[in-house]
Amino acid sequence: MKRKSVLLTAMLVLFSLATTAQKFALIDMEYILKNIPAYEMTNEQLSQLSKKWQNEVEALQQEAQNMYKSYQSDLVFLSAEMKSKREEEIVKKEQEAQDMKRTYFGAEGELYQKRNSLMKPIQDEIYEAVKEIAEDKGYQAVVDRASAMSLIFASPKIDISNEVLVKLGYSK
Repeated sequence: MKRKSVLLTAMLVLFSLATTAQKFALIDMEYILKNIPAYEMTNEQLSQLSKKWQNEVEALQQEAQNMYKSYQSDLVFLSAEMKSKREEEIVKKEQEAQDMKRTYFGAEGELYQKRNSLMKPIQDEIYEAVKEIAEDKGYQAVVDRASAMSLIFASPKIDISNEVLVKLGYSK
């Protein structure tokens, strides 16, 4: 029994030594991105593109709506064949608007692809800077404060966000 408690104590001491040897750091990705002009310009570019595409989609939807209103007002004068033809045209226009919306804003749509192509180089550059700092200073882990949901408190002393900005050439 005494031997087990000595072994257990020795393991606890070794474990505590191992955990104290690890170094951690934090970054605030939102803070870093806000201080990179290229990121702000990219966001503005994406916003303008999104508005342009949204206007195109809305124009098609408005056209379909106008076609439907015209159809409603002409309904009493139309033959069964003309009603069917106009209904098909309206449905086709609505489908065209939905397809355009999906093309631009869908899960793998053009906006998503454009955002990826513009943001990936910025994110890669930040990743490389963080990696270099972590390797130079011996950090085993660097946690993003902005996305760490379960992080309740962290000392500002371990936040290396400004170091990352300096490494990227944006002094703070």
